[in-house]
Amino acid sequence: MVQKIVYDWATGKIYPDFQFVFSFKFRDLNTINCRINLRNLILFFYPYFGNVLGELWKNPEGLLFIFDGLDEFKDRIDFADNRRNTEPQFMCTDPECRCKVSDIVYSLIQHKLLPGCSVLVTSRPTALHLLKKAEISVWAEILGFVGDERKEYFNKFFEDQTVAAAVFKHVEENEILYTMCYNPSYCWILGLSLGPFFTQRDRKHQQVPKTITQLYSYYIYNILQNHGREIESPRDVFLKLGEMAFTGVAEKKIVFRNRDLIQYNLQPSQFLSGFLMELLERDDSIQSVVYTFPHLTIQEFVAALAQFLTPDPKDIQKLLSEADSEEDGRFEIFLRFVAGLSSPQSAWPLEEFLSPFLHQTTCRVIDWVKEKVKGQIGNTATKAGKRNLLNAFHYLFESQNKALAQATVGSVETLSFSGLRLTPIDCVALSHVLELCDTIKHLDLYRCNIQCEGLRRLEHVLYKCQKLRLTSNNLGDSGVKLLSAALRKPGCKIQELDLRNNNLTDSCTKDLASVISTNQSLTDLDLGFNPLGDSGVKLLSVALRNSGCKIQRLGLGDNKLTDSCAEDLASVFNPSLTDLNLAYNNLGDSGVKRLSVALRGPDCKIQKLNLGDNKLTDSCAEDLASVFNRSLTDLNLGDNNLGDSGVKRLSVALRGPDCKIQKLDLRNNNLTDSCTKDFASVISTNQSLTDLDLGVNPLGDSGVKLLSVALRNSGCKIQRLGLEDNKLTDSCAEDLASVFNRSLTDLDLGDNNLGDSGVKRLSVALRGPDCKIQELDLSGNRLTDSCAEDLASALSTNRSLTDLTLGANSFTDQSVPALRRLILTCRTLSLIELRDNRFSRNGENQLKSLQGTRSGLSVKM
Repeated sequence: MVQKIVYDWATGKIYPDFQFVFSFKFRDLNTINCRINLRNLILFFYPYFGNVLGELWKNPEGLLFIFDGLDEFKDRIDFADNRRNTEPQFMCTDPECRCKVSDIVYSLIQHKLLPGCSVLVTSRPTALHLLKKAEISVWAEILGFVGDERKEYFNKFFEDQTVAAAVFKHVEENEILYTMCYNPSYCWILGLSLGPFFTQRDRKHQQVPKTITQLYSYYIYNILQNHGREIESPRDVFLKLGEMAFTGVAEKKIVFRNRDLIQYNLQPSQFLSGFLMELLERDDSIQSVVYTFPHLTIQEFVAALAQFLTPDPKDIQKLLSEADSEEDGRFEIFLRFVAGLSSPQSAWPLEEFLSPFLHQTTCRVIDWVKEKVKGQIGNTATKAGKRNLLNAFHYLFESQNKALAQATVGSVETLSFSGLRLTPIDCVALSHVLELCDTIKHLDLYRCNIQCEGLRRLEHVLYKCQKLRLTSNNLGDSGVKLLSAALRKPGCKIQELDLRNNNLTDSCTKDLASVISTNQSLTDLDLGFNPLGDSGVKLLSVALRNSGCKIQRLGLGDNKLTDSCAEDLASVFNPSLTDLNLAYNNLGDSGVKRLSVALRGPDCKIQKLNLGDNKLTDSCAEDLASVFNRSLTDLNLGDNNLGDSGVKRLSVALRGPDCKIQKLDLRNNNLTDSCTKDFASVISTNQSLTDLDLGVNPLGDSGVKLLSVALRNSGCKIQRLGLEDNKLTDSCAEDLASVFNRSLTDLDLGDNNLGDSGVKRLSVALRGPDCKIQELDLSGNRLTDSCAEDLASALSTNRSLTDLTLGANSFTDQSVPALRRLILTCRTLSLIELRDNRFSRNGENQLKSLQGTRSGLSVKM
């Protein structure tokens, strides 16, 4: 690919603004073991540039540096290490400055060296995490072959089109092999490995490969069959070759020299034979003769094969555990091959030439996989934990050991890979596991980017789940069509389905409508953050009115809805629907007026309604107030513009004896202290309201003073109160402190200006024996070290607080001893949030070290 880029630049097809392109392979950079400057690095590979480099430095905008294969680089480049920006030995800002190769690469990418030049880095996905903190302006994924391009490759690979069609048919019918075909290198291996099955008569009885390990086994088998008689002991040669390959994988080394071969008792002269020429490619083009495997995966397979050829396998489980502990992914494919070679289907072809594998080795590998999967099942709280579990699933897939899979994952109820990017091949491995698991209830694939291609691999097993989260996967309308087929299966168990943010349009609503009308298990459907539009909702509403519809909760937030669909929405307020989310649309007052008529209907059972950010004003307040005596218990009106006049109208209904509202969100509604008198009367008398959010409204100290009087009233039932960003100062701290001995358990005071003096007054109340506060948010309140001792002292005796948020303030290391004491002595505390303060790295580490010192304690920095 890089060669193509350079060629297209040289021929004027691309990048006309670059005067020079310097291309480097990380595999070649691995050979430089001394400090070097950029000048000499370029001259090492481009010696004819000696006289012009000085001129090139003057115009860095005309230079493009290409670094190919970051995953092959032996040195780690840590873009999160701040020392590179502060300590001279890590800094490289001059092309004449001598430093490590890794520092030159870092400095070019981070614009420290030749600022203005462009840098292109290529990498396998396993090393992408290394670039997360780098200053990358554009990311691009090389998709490889798509659609008919895969078929076209095989048509060109085989002269006999009958064979080409037969090979492609087998590949197409096998999910894992077909998925591999995006990569031209894999297509080449597939062609070499599968071709003989359809051209040689003696192969007809053999099982055609179905896993990646089986495929590579037959790749090696074909080489052995063609050249196996050329050497006396192919097993011995493969063992030596595999040991060298393993060292290469361990050291991220894919280029070998004569001395490497000699070290492993492989004579360079042997490469005159076809046997080794097919396994290692010889290159005489650079400084000395070098050898590489045709593809890194072939090197990884040969390294795995060596583990089954060694006469003494006693340390194999230790070797596998050490390989698995490497966090940069260098052993991922190697370990999959080791697990796969424990399968008789993968071992059999090779044993014909290499003698039987040691049974002891196979048993130890299976035991290791078993313990690995069992140990990882419940350890998915972190991204690394999810990645490790996914790798373990690949081991199960490659092993094709049904008994092993059922013993390890057969009784799993919950699987979460949220936030982890899953490739189509990953989805095949996950599908294999789900197929053997009959107890799965909850599958969470939030933001896994599986897209329609990945969903196609999972579609036939998803019906087993009860709760399915597919948020943010770019499934598109075609993905929903696939999913609908699963939902229509007679044995479908899916009850909750989350399809938010999947680029769905009204084109998919016909498929969804057919599911909603007939599916007897689906009760919770979230289609939020998709541009369904009014036309899409019209189609859905027909299905929602169907007597067979079981939907109880429906999410239509940010669906680009207007008042044009309000009548359709109103028609679905049937006895089964209890929870409707319409936030972030544009229904307006006229739309809400129509909905209110339906909400007052005798058959309406809506308990929870979200109308946040719908451009509502006080004009619809009367209509909203008219539904407070029905089934409604949870109403979100946040991010609208009801104003004080709108709240006055709502307050009348909130004081009504039949009002059922328990939770009311009025955040960001342009409310002032003028409405707090109305709220005070509601708080004093309403017997159902327990959760009130008035955040992001300029109530001010005077407004909170009025509210606090009502909050002290014995009739007040408020448990959670949101006063975030209410323009509060220390002047209202005494009033706030006076309500800590009532029913209040959750108080949000974030983004105000209480200051140290305000928090000192609150601390007195937190000490009180009747304080019930469990969650307290004081983030963004301009707090400093001056109030840390007061908080620590107050909370040392507090027996109610569980969550404390102190982020976005100005605490420094001076507060660390007091905060450590607070964390250790407040025995009920389970979470303290301290992000975005002014601690040094040492201060952060001192606080973070307390994480887990008590069961369930979390310290977030």
